[in-house]
Amino acid sequence: MTDKKFYITTPIYYPSDYLHIGHCYCTIATDTMARYKKIMGYDVYFLTGTDEHGEKIARKAEAAGTTPKAYVDNIVNATKELWKRLHIDYSHYIRTTDDYHERRVQKIFKILYDKGYIYKGSYKGLYCVSDEAFFTESQVVKKDDGKFYCPDCEKELEYKEEECYYLKLSEYGQWLIDYYKEHPEFLEPKERQNEMLKNFLLPGLEDLAVSRKGLQWGIPCPVDSEHSIYVWIDALANYITALGYPEDGQDELYKKYWPADVHFVGKEIVRFHAIIWPIMLKMLDIPLPKKVYGHGWVLFDDGKKMSKSRGNVVDPNTLIDKYGVDALRYFLMREINFGSDGYYSQELFLKRINSDLANDYGNLWHRITTMLGKYFNNILPDEVESVYGDREKELKKMVLTLDANVESALDSYKFHEALSYIWEVIRMTNKYVEESAPWNLAKDETKKDHLANVMYISFQVYYIVTAYLQIFFIDTPKKVFNRLGLGDSVSLDTAKQWGSLKAGIKIEKGEPLFNRYDIEKEIGASTEENKKQVNPPKEDKHKPNIEKEDFDKLELLTAKILVAEKVENADKLLKFVLDIGEGEQRVVVSSIAEYYKPEEMVGKTVLYLANLKPKKFRGVTSHGMLLLADNGKTLSLMTTEKGFDAGCAVN
Repeated sequence: MTDKKFYITTPIYYPSDYLHIGHCYCTIATDTMARYKKIMGYDVYFLTGTDEHGEKIARKAEAAGTTPKAYVDNIVNATKELWKRLHIDYSHYIRTTDDYHERRVQKIFKILYDKGYIYKGSYKGLYCVSDEAFFTESQVVKKDDGKFYCPDCEKELEYKEEECYYLKLSEYGQWLIDYYKEHPEFLEPKERQNEMLKNFLLPGLEDLAVSRKGLQWGIPCPVDSEHSIYVWIDALANYITALGYPEDGQDELYKKYWPADVHFVGKEIVRFHAIIWPIMLKMLDIPLPKKVYGHGWVLFDDGKKMSKSRGNVVDPNTLIDKYGVDALRYFLMREINFGSDGYYSQELFLKRINSDLANDYGNLWHRITTMLGKYFNNILPDEVESVYGDREKELKKMVLTLDANVESALDSYKFHEALSYIWEVIRMTNKYVEESAPWNLAKDETKKDHLANVMYISFQVYYIVTAYLQIFFIDTPKKVFNRLGLGDSVSLDTAKQWGSLKAGIKIEKGEPLFNRYDIEKEIGASTEENKKQVNPPKEDKHKPNIEKEDFDKLELLTAKILVAEKVENADKLLKFVLDIGEGEQRVVVSSIAEYYKPEEMVGKTVLYLANLKPKKFRGVTSHGMLLLADNGKTLSLMTTEKGFDAGCAVN
């Protein structure tokens, strides 16, 4: 057993919908790092899972006509199946609905409460249901419509006013600022630390709401039966509850692996992991993780973020089915600098396959195996060092520097850089074969040793780079090693040594390792397929079910438009005077000026919500609301099929 330990985690994903390649990006990076550390001789613990509580899940389950647990079970099963297809070799998959996690979270909450770090208060402010996060006005986006929107998911925020329990974050702001200074390696890349300081720590931390009153789909609060524990204490604690903390006799893994070596998280949740989490751990007298690494987003090439809530995601299963698991893993690790935002498009993806995988790596195998069959009957000849020239020396030197270069890049989480070093060697080998021209050497009997050298050196280099690719790839190294007669895998420590590939072995050419694709045809075929399968975003398609009593609270009437005119200095607003029956008139303002002209509105009978609280628009007080239909392109006023008088009830 090794005494070198490495504990790495993904964030636990929110199973409000099926996962997309943005989630795959972080998980593949974590798996790649875990594979690398295992190859380097570390005892690795790799944790992933799902964060399953919260109001958003409860609403989606209700809209789907099922229970929250049944709803998340379905998505968790699909998530595990996706990780299986991607060969994500995690040590443990935690679900926040697991009994042991709920029990341990309650104990953590009670410890913090008993220490005086949690107190009862009330919350008034902005809340994002989608991200389960509270915000101050200074942290959010206020648009022209006067509404506040989440800075992360861009959804409209709700105003919440409720009793809750608070965690005393404000007392630890200066401590965390000092910790950042003393441990600059704690939060990377550096710009993430700058963001935390500028946006949260230097302006001053506020205490954090850590419970929700009346929320049924959550972990019951151990000090107040009317409350559930707020999602971020629940979710963040997974990194230690999965290891057995805080239960004596159950915490062997905690004692063995904590503190975590690195938490990989998306940049949108860095503030939870780099502010709330270290302060929680400080309060618990627990060592902090060695590093929080906030990676960038996978964006479309038009700059838009991939998001479940926007419905603009790419299904990884489709890419795996068509192009294979190695192509997807390679693209995400090669195309994007892990600390920055990166871009995905089908064109970029296919160009990487064609250029790097099919042309550089795959075609090199095809060329050297074809020539080996032609000139040496598929038997690898001996290396002849006596005929080494500058090309051979340069290539050998380059491949032997891979060890230090790849290790340095991966230890810095620069996956793209590690692959870049490997591909430099692959391209240099292609160049070496081209410049050595074995087809000409074969014509000259006196050059037979030179020809043998080209073959041996090419295969030895190919063997070494493929041994490194075991860190990143799943299927392809197995194919190559089996064709070399070496089984499914090899020891990198052995393979990276020059001379590790023994002469005299018979090498099988096999099918192409990667296919080339006609990019225009592939994009055209995908476009047609998408047209057949277009589904609107599942999120918010339907609102939660309500009781009939809720509907009965609405006073809906027919109304006749008596006056219609534009509102001064407001291009979108029209002002109406309505007859709502029995001689009563109401003034209503509606933002439909781009769809209707005032003069064509007079005399129309419309549907009207009469008991909406009055609200001012550009100095005009609106009493109620007109009902309209919206098809996404235009608006249409609702009316009655028969000619009803004003003041009729709508039921």
